[in-house]
Amino acid sequence: MANVALYNMDGKEIGTVELNDSVFGVEVNKAAVYEVVKNYLANQRQGTQSTKTRAEVRGGGIKPWRQKGTGRARQGSIRSPQWTHGGIALGPKPRDYRYAVNKKMKQLALKSALSAKVAEGQMVVVDSLELTEIKTKTVMAMLKAFEAEKAIIVTADANKNMVCSARNIQGVATSFVGALNVYELLKHDKLVIAKDAVAKLEEVYA
Repeated sequence: MANVALYNMDGKEIGTVELNDSVFGVEVNKAAVYEVVKNYLANQRQGTQSTKTRAEVRGGGIKPWRQKGTGRARQGSIRSPQWTHGGIALGPKPRDYRYAVNKKMKQLALKSALSAKVAEGQMVVVDSLELTEIKTKTVMAMLKAFEAEKAIIVTADANKNMVCSARNIQGVATSFVGALNVYELLKHDKLVIAKDAVAKLEEVYA
């Protein structure tokens, strides 16, 4: 089992914490990470894009000119796709992009992302991330101490004070163990995580 430094919110090292290799020391599975990130992004799509077919565009009910004798190409409607202001042929319609990925692959991808953060030295374990009040300055000072400009802060449970304190800091996101996803982990350079959140991750995924 790997040992990493344990810090307080002031950025001072106060000890070490042992990490479970079955969660924070697995071999990174790039294929699983790719599939889960692709699934997450697909599920975020609204799918509301829409174009009108020739049947849905207003007008075009009369034949623009007679079939023969004019010297021009035959036309049946001024709302055919080849006309300006005509309908769109084979254009997008509203659709649902959501699809499912099995639970084992999701767990493997999350473990891979966490293990990659540990291997790269980009995971910072803090003894406590509890705030008595909403204070952005406190969170900014903590991140500065850890040299974390683009970071995700993870707590064991939903923490309103932390969410409200960090939401206006550019490049910083917050999450908790139950809502943690691979995309957010990879999107941010550093992972700042509470000690009790580490214990909870090991309890759930070990």
